Amino acid sequence: MAATDNVNNDSVSKPSLYLQNMDEVQKVFQRFDTNGDGMISADELSGVINALGSDTSPDEVARMMDEIDADRDGFISLQEFAEFCKGDVSGADDGGVKELREAFDLYDQDSNGLISAAELHQILTRLGESCSVQDCTKMIESVDSDGDGCVNFEEFKKMMTNSK
Repeated sequence: MAATDNVNNDSVSKPSLYLQNMDEVQKVFQRFDTNGDGMISADELSGVINALGSDTSPDEVARMMDEIDADRDGFISLQEFAEFCKGDVSGADDGGVKELREAFDLYDQDSNGLISAAELHQILTRLGESCSVQDCTKMIESVDSDGDGCVNFEEFKKMMTNSK
């Protein structure tokens, strides 16, 4: 996988609200790289997004590929994925808030502005995470400022910032 050879921790050292370190970026990248060839194709991107319960059109997938695929070779490399996760692709550095909002909206499956432990668990297991509802409850409790057992967007940002 030549795409990973030129990626080092220095290239992703800027703090991000979305993904905290290169290990985390690589883990997420591997979930999208379903065939394990070191590149994410439009079909792989679409497949993972649809598995997460999002009804994404081919045009939306094409726009995502255009945004992330910096070298325009039709595939997303680990380097391009890492740059996207840093929030730098558009040139407007918002610290990953846009991507974080998109993730929040995806996790908030009943669209009530809150993410419950059950919703978090469902999405994480679809992503291949090995976790229990109790694990998700603990994650939520670590940032739940009002004790309602759910996280709003601000609490979600804090949870993602505090994640390893």
